[in-house]
Amino acid sequence: MFKSFRIGSLFGIPIKLDVSFLLILPIFAWLIGAQIELLVGPLNAVFGTGLDAADLTTGYRPWALGLAAAIGLFAGVILHELGHSLVAIRYGFPIDSITLWIFGGLAQLSDQPEDWKQELLIAIAGPIVSVFVGVGSYLLLFVVPSGLDGVVFVLAYLALLNIALAGFNMLPAFPMDGGRVLRALLARNRPFARATQIAAEVGKLFALLMGLFGLLQLNIILIGIAFFIYIGASGEAQQTVLNAAFEGVHVDDIMTPGEEVDSVSPDTSVADLLERMFSERHTGYPVMENGRLVGIVTLSDARGVDAVERDAFTVADVMTTELETIEPDAEAMEALNRMQQRRIGRLLVVENDELVGLISRTDLMTALDIIQSSGSIEAAKRAADEPDPDSDRSPPPRNRSSDQRWDR
Repeated sequence: MFKSFRIGSLFGIPIKLDVSFLLILPIFAWLIGAQIELLVGPLNAVFGTGLDAADLTTGYRPWALGLAAAIGLFAGVILHELGHSLVAIRYGFPIDSITLWIFGGLAQLSDQPEDWKQELLIAIAGPIVSVFVGVGSYLLLFVVPSGLDGVVFVLAYLALLNIALAGFNMLPAFPMDGGRVLRALLARNRPFARATQIAAEVGKLFALLMGLFGLLQLNIILIGIAFFIYIGASGEAQQTVLNAAFEGVHVDDIMTPGEEVDSVSPDTSVADLLERMFSERHTGYPVMENGRLVGIVTLSDARGVDAVERDAFTVADVMTTELETIEPDAEAMEALNRMQQRRIGRLLVVENDELVGLISRTDLMTALDIIQSSGSIEAAKRAADEPDPDSDRSPPPRNRSSDQRWDR
């Protein structure tokens, strides 16, 4: 998503608008306004509204009705996401925010429920709310005063669309609501990670079919939704596999111990730093002074100094003092999530203001491969210290920090 901003809150949940929503809202308004003549027939047939297309398409009226219907549609999306959110809160999963964006709404759960009954109820809550919104819009048709054809059109449109959206959301296209229902049902007698993988594969198949249909219809919105489903299914499946693999694994299980982490002093010249980076194939170092961690210096920091001035400048002049740290007893998944959020390759492991180690993305991915192959973190820790039995060469001296990148 693009940049978002808060517009209010409901039940203590922040409601945000993504910039992409501001782009799609006028497009939806235009599409609805341009299709009023095509929509009047089905609405009259389904609800018996008796609308006259000629009256609704005079002057600027279709665009005003299109805008009103588009706003009402997205209001229904907020209520849909609120349905998910309130049930999630009921089960102890706080909601960070509800965001409207180009493809609808997203409720940001702080954690993922792994109890299949909880996920089932959270997943179906949104479509149930959409059905209620659709039924409520239909019932309002009976109390609208005669002569307000524009209001009748908007209510009838919202009644039909909310019911249709509830049905669309129940397609088993993970990570849509129907896909989450599928995962919940699969998780009744399977590990949660395996259920996620199966649901994700089904979701990606639906995404491919949806994208193909969108191409044949030249429907860019449907193509975009298909792309979102495919990427979302792949990403959540990967995240769930990581969560399962790293369950019970902590940073100190797989970090590079502090005594093995190479460092530099703040009075090292930038020229000497670059020479050391070249010879040791490092692109960054923690900066230590009298046994105390005082900063980080990276290749990009050193490159910021002109070549002719590198003997005059020291590490202290260019290093970063805002440190990204983590405690040794933190969960490995927390370390990985923090690296992804901050777009960095590793974290300093600090305890009682002392550097006790370093954990990199490479450490985490290596541990993941070994855990998935052997099924235990003990094997991952042993593998870091044992030579490869399939190799006919003596292993080089261990230096796990040699592949570490510190570029931010």
